[in-house]
Amino acid sequence: MASTAQSRIKSISYAKYGYMFIAPFFIVYAFFQIWPLINTFILSFYGNGNAASDFVSVENYQTLLFGGADRRSGALHSTFVQSFINTVILWVGNFIPQIFLSLLLAVWFTDSKLHIPGQGAFKVIMYLPNIITAVSVAALFMRFLSNSETSAANIILQNMGKDTIRFENDPTWSRGIVMFIQTWMWFGNTMIMMMSGILGINPSLFEAANIDGASSGQVLRKITLPLLKPMVVYTLITSMIGGLQMFDIPFLYHTATGDIKAHLRTVAVFIYEQFRVGNNVHSPQYGIAGAASIMLFVVTAILGIFVFRMNRDADEARKKKERKELVKAYKKQQKLAKMGGID
Repeated sequence: MASTAQSRIKSISYAKYGYMFIAPFFIVYAFFQIWPLINTFILSFYGNGNAASDFVSVENYQTLLFGGADRRSGALHSTFVQSFINTVILWVGNFIPQIFLSLLLAVWFTDSKLHIPGQGAFKVIMYLPNIITAVSVAALFMRFLSNSETSAANIILQNMGKDTIRFENDPTWSRGIVMFIQTWMWFGNTMIMMMSGILGINPSLFEAANIDGASSGQVLRKITLPLLKPMVVYTLITSMIGGLQMFDIPFLYHTATGDIKAHLRTVAVFIYEQFRVGNNVHSPQYGIAGAASIMLFVVTAILGIFVFRMNRDADEARKKKERKELVKAYKKQQKLAKMGGID
């Protein structure tokens, strides 16, 4: 009797309860993420998102990639291309200083030779910009650096006897400010991730390097950076995804008139313009916006896969390929032996 009861208990599967607990997440994810993505893909083949006769038409993609004979198509093409160039410039311009500054601070804070007082306070202060909303940051910098003669920077220039600067109208100044804002907001988060990666390295490697008399630069080049590659690649992928979708700071950092500056128009801002800005408020171009969204998604996916493959272990990939070839050769040999036996 006891053995029968025990076997029944063992045969009970509790996996269904696990599925029940995780089901809400997948339902919400499918409703708010998967379906909008599918719907965006469908809309990208419509002329304006509501003309069923234009279904399965690549006109929107042709317009964005190659333009057209009419003036509007040519303007959309040039605007989209310029917005993509702006997006890459703004992302690269903030990622490079961000990763170098974060890596430098992470190495500094994790160096056992240094006894920096108040490390915890420094880390908190550096991470604080990451939790401030983009709207607040944009408003703050608008007060300091704007076209207005009453902005803090222009008041300082006037007191020094210098001419005022129209920061928002100048591509170099405005792009540089947006890059600085993005770097300032995110370097604290990147620094924390770099620190976690460094602290995950076996301490005995650093101890052996110190015993051998290696300098700090040699330890950084020979131990820290090679072993930190997965974390750097992860940061690169996440930063690239966020950078290519950059919207809030470039959009908010413009004049009070609401004009979007051409040199700050990113792809995300371009998509928003197609149904929420100017004349498009009353005649939204959902087809163009959907096509631009899908193209941005494809570019992001391709770059993400490329960067991910960069992180693959070359030796492990080679060994995996050799194992496949050995298995294939073994199966072929078995097949030939079986055929020989039949004969």
